[in-house]
Amino acid sequence: MDTDTDPVPTASDSAANKDDSETFTQVKSKKTQKRKREQDGAGMDTESVATKRPQFPPISGDKLKGSDEMRKVPVPAHRYTPLKENWLKIFTPIVENLHLQVRFNLKTRNVELKTCKETKDIASLTKAADFVKAFVLGFQVEDALALIRLDELFLETFDITDVKLLKGDHLSRAIGRIAGKGGKTKFTIENVTKTRIVLADTKVHILGSFQNIKMARTAICNLILGSPPSKVYGNIRVVASRAAERF
Repeated sequence: MDTDTDPVPTASDSAANKDDSETFTQVKSKKTQKRKREQDGAGMDTESVATKRPQFPPISGDKLKGSDEMRKVPVPAHRYTPLKENWLKIFTPIVENLHLQVRFNLKTRNVELKTCKETKDIASLTKAADFVKAFVLGFQVEDALALIRLDELFLETFDITDVKLLKGDHLSRAIGRIAGKGGKTKFTIENVTKTRIVLADTKVHILGSFQNIKMARTAICNLILGSPPSKVYGNIRVVASRAAERF
């Protein structure tokens, strides 16, 4: 009967295993290698290179402005007559103060604004476009002129249905809550927040500084959502008084 016998290790096998163990090299950890590189870098002599700031000649005003630019502000049909009646009030500050060229294109029904050689400020074209746009949206010329005189004023527009999806009588009641009896609610919000508000159908246009627009928008949104005007008055007065105390 055959029996399996375990092989007995010989001297040659032990010698081969010894040679294999000698061929293995010990791998250093990444932390050790990184620490060694940092030590080597700290020991290296670093020479500080003196950097010179580039000096460019100043650019002339003509090259800075570039070519003439034009802006077009579309005018809806219901604003033709007010634009014609107040054209002299709109034309004068744009030409004399901002040094721009302006005309009303009868074919395209747009107010076209263009820079010229006398234009000094690059931002004049944007101010004039905002001024004309504010008048077209329904603001008075005197209120819209503030966009030319001050840099911190902005114009914001949103729809009542963006706040809450209303239809029919519910939409009419929301517009009535914003306006109030004889415009009392709208005037109160304007006086407290120091803004100007225009209600055009379902559109609400607000003219004022960023912080004041935020207060007026919050008050109008609360009225749209159904809050009574007395509660809205109290909230905006508290917020306005806090804002005045900060300054």
